[in-house]
Amino acid sequence: MPARVGEGATKRVPLSRERLLRSAIAIADERGNAALTMRSLAQELGVKPMSLYHHVANKEEILDGIIDVVFGEIELPPADAGWRSAMRHRAISARRVLASHPWATPLMESRTNPGPATLRHHDAVIGSLRAAGFSIQMTAHAYSLLDSYVYGFALQEAVLPFDRKTAPDVAGAIIAQFPSDEYPHLAELATEHVLQPGYDHGNEFEIGLELILDGLDRLLHPN
Repeated sequence: MPARVGEGATKRVPLSRERLLRSAIAIADERGNAALTMRSLAQELGVKPMSLYHHVANKEEILDGIIDVVFGEIELPPADAGWRSAMRHRAISARRVLASHPWATPLMESRTNPGPATLRHHDAVIGSLRAAGFSIQMTAHAYSLLDSYVYGFALQEAVLPFDRKTAPDVAGAIIAQFPSDEYPHLAELATEHVLQPGYDHGNEFEIGLELILDGLDRLLHPN
């Protein structure tokens, strides 16, 4: 007689596209995009690889799907905020999401089959800039500049050999390898900035963001 639920039987969670994509993201978060294969995904889900093809055609469709999920995690620019506040809000959210999914940054603009969350995101950013008075051309410039900065910073953060807690130790070990009299400017920056208590490379993000927003504001209001 089959065991009843609650009496030792394990209720199987049905396989769905959403569950598949969430598991794919979990693999990429833990082991990187290269570790994501149909076989590794099937193992993660506890199913046979052929079962996946009822929900996706191939790995490329999985990549399209998980990038769309990541775009969906980024907060849209608030519709009731001024353009500058909206762009700041969206940029900070994007950086935070990409920090939690470092594998995603190189793929964000590479997909040729964008999903609904991706399209919604791009449309909202463009709409916010257009509503503020940016021309079509200026909107393209602004969006390109903001994304270049956000994605570039995310890539840099992902490969830095230290974090906020380990920065003093790692930077100290690096600087100890070269004579400070031969590289005085590197030594000065390291000792007077990076090695100071409380240093966090992440703090550089909002400083650079404000400089970009200042420049865009001057384009919007040249006089």
